[in-house]
Amino acid sequence: GSYYSVKDYKGINAEHGTATDFKAVVDKAHSLGMKVLIDWVANHSAFDNNWVENKEWYNLDSLGNLQPPLGTDWWDVADLNYENNEMRLAMIEAMQYWVTDFDIDGFRCDVAGYVPNDFWQQAVSTLNAIRPVFMLAEWENRDLHEHAFNMTYAWSWNETLHELAHGRCSLDRLRKYYSWNERSWPQSAYRMTFVSNHDKN
Repeated sequence: GSYYSVKDYKGINAEHGTATDFKAVVDKAHSLGMKVLIDWVANHSAFDNNWVENKEWYNLDSLGNLQPPLGTDWWDVADLNYENNEMRLAMIEAMQYWVTDFDIDGFRCDVAGYVPNDFWQQAVSTLNAIRPVFMLAEWENRDLHEHAFNMTYAWSWNETLHELAHGRCSLDRLRKYYSWNERSWPQSAYRMTFVSNHDKN
C-alpha cells in the first residue's frame, strides 16, 4: 500500500537504511543548524501492524472486522480508535521513542484533523516534558494551535494561488485570504504556504 500504511511505529524501512544511518542524518542536520521533523500517521495503521492484535484499539465494522477510515478510499489502512486509552498511550510512547532515541525535533502529522485535538494536546504535553518539540499539522484548523501545534498547512492560500494562476478569480481573493488569515488565526501561529506537495497532481 501507500507510505501512510504504517506497519511498525518504531521501525525504519530497510530501503532507506538503518537506525544508525538515521541517527547520523539527524546529527549531521543538527550540526548544520537544521531541525528534523518526521512524518507521523496517527489516524490509522497498516492492516499488518502488530497493533491489530488489540482489536479494541481500532474502529470496527458491524461484523467486528478492521476497516479503513469511513468516507475515504484508503483501502490499505485500518482506522484507529481514539476512545481507547491504551492505544493513545501506545501512540504517545512511540512518538517519545523518536524524540529520546534519535533526538528528532518534532513531527509533521498526517491528516491531523482526523485525530481528536485532545489527543494532540496530551501527546505534546508529554513530549514537551522531554524537550520542546515543533508540531506541524497537515490540516487547516486554528483550534489545533491552541495547545498542540505550532504550524498548520495553509491549504486555502494554495487554492487561492491556483485559482489565480488559472484565471478563475481576481487578485482581490488573495487580499481577502490575507485579511482572513491575519484576523482569524493566532499571532503565534506559523502558517505553511506551499505551491505544491505530494497530494497535488
